[in-house]
Amino acid sequence: MAREHNMIEPFIDGQVRSGAISYGVSSYGYDMRVADDFRIFTNALSAIVDPKHFDARSFVEFTGDICVVPPNSFALARSVEYFRIPRNVLTICVGKSTYARCGILTNVTPFEPEWEGHVTLEISNTTPLPARIYANEGICQVLFFEADDDDICETSYADKKGKYQAQRGVTLPRL
Repeated sequence: MAREHNMIEPFIDGQVRSGAISYGVSSYGYDMRVADDFRIFTNALSAIVDPKHFDARSFVEFTGDICVVPPNSFALARSVEYFRIPRNVLTICVGKSTYARCGILTNVTPFEPEWEGHVTLEISNTTPLPARIYANEGICQVLFFEADDDDICETSYADKKGKYQAQRGVTLPRL
């Protein structure tokens, strides 16, 4: 289905594991990779995090192979892969166990039917220690759910002109 609908680009049709946190096709999903573009939260301005009035100065931008997320902090990143979700598919993402066992949690909202774009990843370091995130390696697993009926989705993300449609790069909150 990924090849037929060009759902994942680039698409890795097997699982890459040697020397890396695994990525590519897994047993029942797809392990996506984190790109080398990060936004790390900082409290340098003593700002308040407000989803209705988000201040981009709350971040330090970082590009590189290893991102260090400070203790009890948070970073935004994006997927290497660009996703195109068919109208009869919904996805859920879950963090990879290698990171979870280190207290590093990845949150991703579901990919709605007909959503497309790079995935904005929310990476939390729940530990009292700095944590490393490895760019171009696996960060979380995407699970795909296909509807039995192609006409079951009354209003897709594209139909409602979702505010995060066709996003590229790390995308900050929008109202």
